[in-house]
This record gives sequence, structure tokens and C-alpha cells, in this order.
Amino acid sequence: MHTSGEATILHADLDAFYASVVLLSRPDLVGKPVAVGGGVVLSATYEAREMGVRGAMRIGEARKLCPGLIVVDGAFGDYVDFSDRVFDVFRDFSPLVEPISIDEAFIDIGGAIHLFGPTATIADAIRHRVRQETGLPISVGGAQTKFLAKIASRVAKPDGSLIVTPGTELNFLHALPVGHLWGVGPVTLAQLSDLGISSIGELAEAPASLLATRVGPHRAHHLHALAWNRDPRGVVPGRRSSSVGAQRAFGGDHRDPEYLRSVLSRLASRVGARLRRGGRAGRTLTVRARFRDFQAITRATTMRTATASSAVLYRTALDLTTGVREEFPDRGLSLLGISMSHLVPASPLQLELPLFDDDFIGGSPRELELQALDAAVDDLRERFGKGTVGPASDLLGSKSPFSEGLSDIMTRERPTE
Repeated sequence: MHTSGEATILHADLDAFYASVVLLSRPDLVGKPVAVGGGVVLSATYEAREMGVRGAMRIGEARKLCPGLIVVDGAFGDYVDFSDRVFDVFRDFSPLVEPISIDEAFIDIGGAIHLFGPTATIADAIRHRVRQETGLPISVGGAQTKFLAKIASRVAKPDGSLIVTPGTELNFLHALPVGHLWGVGPVTLAQLSDLGISSIGELAEAPASLLATRVGPHRAHHLHALAWNRDPRGVVPGRRSSSVGAQRAFGGDHRDPEYLRSVLSRLASRVGARLRRGGRAGRTLTVRARFRDFQAITRATTMRTATASSAVLYRTALDLTTGVREEFPDRGLSLLGISMSHLVPASPLQLELPLFDDDFIGGSPRELELQALDAAVDDLRERFGKGTVGPASDLLGSKSPFSEGLSDIMTRERPTE
């Protein structure tokens, strides 16, 4: 716990992130019960949440709770782009940013107060900039511990901020329902209810030995510490991800090869762009496929040298996906995802002469041409928008002469494992 007179830890959490991103491009859905997802709910607007719709819930169950529910399919690449922009805002205020997920983070602003003002001012400035630069609502909580900062942001939702002033922490915390504590789910909540505990204050006053009889000694110690706001953890700046990926959940039972190729093309384009933007390349590509019954399988291959070429990623992912479809010919897919791991700095890359395989392009001189093409595409998208340029099969249709020509090239220049 910090001992200064300021609450120096912020927890910033984007509100209904996936749904909020969708609403930016679908203003006609604002104010309506909307869920984002395929077979399951990924995110829901607050109008849908008021009807009981929650994340990870099956769409069928969500429709029963909310008959007027509008289900839309999101685009993972859009979420990543918005997340990157929001985290750039965080890092403008402090380099000490600890990502928790794609839509939330802890920020240590102890060294920023003398530059930007009190904690409440910084929290409001972050919210204003995120809204101004992305159009997304975000809630921010502040306290001297990570645990309490996260609770404060939860209480502040939606689209608000709450700073717990040092010295008032226990008054604030003990008045809250015990369900606000980390790790208190339905089972633990029922166990505590059996003991007559409904508030965090009641939990704090309960003997640890009594708690242990219901939840076990280790859990009792943990909950008791949280109830007294004992959380010594500091903000640990996030390390760079060990993998970069994207996925698309499209529901149903898709078997059309043209459609699946189009999905893979878009995913490869997104992953390649993210790798290049981060100055990285990868060697191992993994494809994740999910069937309609939610069974998921993965297939992976490792290339001789690292690459960030969208074309190489697409061809490799297509090979793996084709293998899955041949292995399960009677089953359609409801989700496809690809990721690159074994990441290394993208420059300089060791080029490899194609002495043993004329078709191999990963890390070969041929990849220099693909890298130049990728760089040109990245530049155009940066200047004029993501929809400006892309694979011909995406922009003009899979039967266009341009896509057929690209298919011929990709067939001839095929990476090997």
C-alpha cells in the first residue's frame, strides 16, 4: 500500500467494451439491448444487462431473458486497434501501465501528479481523452491499493470516476456488498450467507476461524485481508505479449471454402499488421478452429525463420485449416482464429537462400518483395483508413480476376514447415 497522501493507483476499465466498439459504427443501435457474439455472448450493452444478459452466456439463453435482444458479430481487429489507442492514452500519463486484459489496466500515477495535477484530475483527463480520441466510454477508480482501485472503478460504472481518498478506505469498503470482493462468486457468496455475512464490513469483523469452517483456512485468510484493504502489490508494467493473434466467431455451421478463405485472409492481414506495427515477427503459427458444439481444436506449424508477412501467414493458415476440414469433413466451423508465437524483433531478419526448396519464401529474398507490399498497404491504411486497401477477395469478391491472380501466385509460392 502506498503511504503518500494521494491515491496513486488507478484502475481504468472500458465500459461494455466490445459492444461499445460496435455501437460506434452502428449508432442506430444506441439505447437498445445489444449482444456481441456468435454462439455465446462476448459483451452486452447495459440495456441488455438489465435484462440479465451476461458475458459467456449462450445466445439462446440470452434471447430467453431478453426477447428483443439484437445480436451482432464483432470484428476482433477493430477491438485490438481501439485497445491499442486507449493504452497509448494511458502511457501518455505514466509509463507504469499494467494490462489486465484488452479493455482494462492498472496505472501507477505516483510520478505524474506533479505534472498533471491531483489524482481526480488525472482520472478525468484520461476519461476525457479516451472519449475524445476513440469515442469509447471508460470508468476509472483510484485508491492506494490495486484491489480498492478496481472496486472503485466498478462502483463508478458506467462512464464515471471515483477516487477513494486516503483515510476513508475502510468506511467506503465496509459498506459494500460482500460480492464486490475478488474471488467471491455464487458458491462463496452462498457460504458466507450461511454465516449471516452480506457486507464486506461484516466479513471484516467475522473471526477468521469461523470463516475457515465454511471456505477453508487459505481462502478465509485471503478474504479477511481484502476486507481490511490489505494488498501490498504494486503496478507491474506489462511485458510484451508472447504471441499476437486474432479470431472471428461467426456462429452457425460454415463449410463454404470461399467464405473460410476470406475469413483467414482478413485474420492474416490483421495479425501481420499488428506484428509489423510492433516491430516483431514470429516463427510458429497456430490455427484455432471451433465447431458448432463448442469443441475446439488447434493445429500449429513452425517455419524455418520468423516472418511478419500477411501473405505467408495467410497461406500457412489456409494449409492448416484445410487439414482440419479434411480431418473433420462432416463438421462445419463456427470460429476461426490464428496466432503467431516464438516472436523476435523483426529487424534485422536473417535472410535464407532457397537452396533446398524453391517454393520456400519465409525469410528468403522473395519475402523482401512481400515486406515491401505489406509496408505499402500499412501506409495506405494508416493514411486513408483500414478499408482503403486489402485482399482483392475481400474488396472485390472471391471471383474477381485480381483474386484469381493472387491465388495463383500464392499457390506457386507456398511456405513449408
